[in-house]
Amino acid sequence: MLENHLVNELKAVSLSMFRKNFLGIFHGSISAKIENNIFVINKADSIFDELTNDDFVELYANKDYRWNCASQDSDIHLHIYNNISEAKYICYTMPPFTTSYALTHEKIIPRDYFGKTILGEKEIYNPKNFDTWYKRAHLEIYEHLKKYNTDTMIIRGYGVYAYSRDLTDLVKRIAILENSVKLLHYSGINDSSRNFSLS
Repeated sequence: MLENHLVNELKAVSLSMFRKNFLGIFHGSISAKIENNIFVINKADSIFDELTNDDFVELYANKDYRWNCASQDSDIHLHIYNNISEAKYICYTMPPFTTSYALTHEKIIPRDYFGKTILGEKEIYNPKNFDTWYKRAHLEIYEHLKKYNTDTMIIRGYGVYAYSRDLTDLVKRIAILENSVKLLHYSGINDSSRNFSLS
């Protein structure tokens, strides 16, 4: 039985992120942990500007038939929840400025007040071989988040994974990240993280 309060929160936030172009028509994912080994996540092929309760599914760590209709990112969310106790909400987004900036940089160094004080410097993770990425992603994402003690992971050519104990904080961090990168883009600032091989 879906928890209506959580689902309503996720629907409202999803619409806001869709309007900012952080979530696409059929890409992205958002979830909330209900209790140990149980979380709710959007279904596959969800359209994020018009989510209903039917667009979410409650999943258990022991995989059953419900996993068949859930987002393809479900295993990634499960591994984050299982290994990072602070994770109460998780989202995978593809904010356009951040995603494009990550193609030609090794790190993001915010120069604006909010980016610098709230986010700080962020490494960009290179997944390398996209052909095998979804076979590796569920392990590599949570391992990176734990290793670098960070709640945000920027993945070259793929997007951003983030988690938080608070849904508002989660959305705020993605918005600050995207705004910081947008400011870097429009300012034309060149930093030392440019000019490296994309391979």
